[in-house]
Amino acid sequence: MKCAMVGSRFFGASVFETLRKEEGIEFTSVIAPAADDRLALAGKAAGMDVHVLDNPRMVPGEAIAEGTDLIIAAHTHARVSDDALARSRLGGIGYHPSLLPRHRGIAAVEWTILEGDPIAGGSIYHLADGWDAGAVAAQDWCFVLKGETARELWERALAPMGLALLSKVVHYARLYGYVPSHVQDARFATRAPMIRKSVVLTEEVHPETTSLVVSIVGPDRQGIVRLLADRAQRFGANWAASRLTRLASEFAGTVHFEVPRENVDALAASLRQLESSGLQVVIARSDGATVPAALRSVELELIGDDRVGIVSNLTRMLAERGISIESIHTEIIRSGVSGKQIFKIGAHLLAPAGLAIDQLQYDLSALAREMMVDIALGERPPPSLELNLGRKTG
Repeated sequence: MKCAMVGSRFFGASVFETLRKEEGIEFTSVIAPAADDRLALAGKAAGMDVHVLDNPRMVPGEAIAEGTDLIIAAHTHARVSDDALARSRLGGIGYHPSLLPRHRGIAAVEWTILEGDPIAGGSIYHLADGWDAGAVAAQDWCFVLKGETARELWERALAPMGLALLSKVVHYARLYGYVPSHVQDARFATRAPMIRKSVVLTEEVHPETTSLVVSIVGPDRQGIVRLLADRAQRFGANWAASRLTRLASEFAGTVHFEVPRENVDALAASLRQLESSGLQVVIARSDGATVPAALRSVELELIGDDRVGIVSNLTRMLAERGISIESIHTEIIRSGVSGKQIFKIGAHLLAPAGLAIDQLQYDLSALAREMMVDIALGERPPPSLELNLGRKTG
């Protein structure tokens, strides 16, 4: 049986390492999202050429070697294209940690725990169009322990179950020349969307502080962030926001500190002392530019299943209501044991003072339903509570 392995991380590598040692199974392709992914490293260690995806969301046909009998997907974040499936004699199979059609979606194990299911399970299903909707090849189940977390359930039972089920189905296909197929009964389908809040609107609080925006560039080495954090803590500064990264062996970052006004000069002088260690330090100071009375400051966070059009639809709606975007940060992140991708937006908005927050929340909820994004709205706690529970210093 000649197989192509598509996946990532610990589970993908575990499936590859286990199956390649079993009699009658040969791997013709290993496809991973990055050269340093655990599956990619395992493939290279086994002496195989690893195909690193140019587009982490799609497995193209050329990634699958000619003569492949079966594609195995284990913790993959990319859709296996129709061209890729057509190159495999028996198509492709994947593992989903639920008893499909129950808990289709990104957070199957989390919803198993959230809904108090006494029984959990795993399914091997055919890769096909639809949200985990392909025909089922094999399933197994287990009890859920009282008080068990999603991560504990995955590690104790569902990950080993997935490995065993994939091995069982691959060997069945090798012996009998086909993959079992039982159509899912859509009457019992439930969704397992991302659980955490997807939209939060909060009005900005302006404390009696001064903002220091500090840019740092220099040769990367251990301890740079600690040096910044130690100085912030020493002078009572709040680490409000940051963008820190390593680029071409250089450390580059920008940090926004909120500093008690009486400590601003001392913190700035302390930060400039870092230049003696080879870092370039640029400091911009602001005593808190006031927002015009006709505008109000609003923080927005959005999280949802990654899909095309989220940014354009959101920004169009904001513009139609006269809302300006002062800053915006977007990223694609992976969540839950399924490893599927979600899209995250963090934005600072300037909204007309006459626009009620409740109305904006309502409009955003309608937009989220239209985009099929699960949302929850909430106000920030009063400032005194936030200072006690939510403020991070250094």
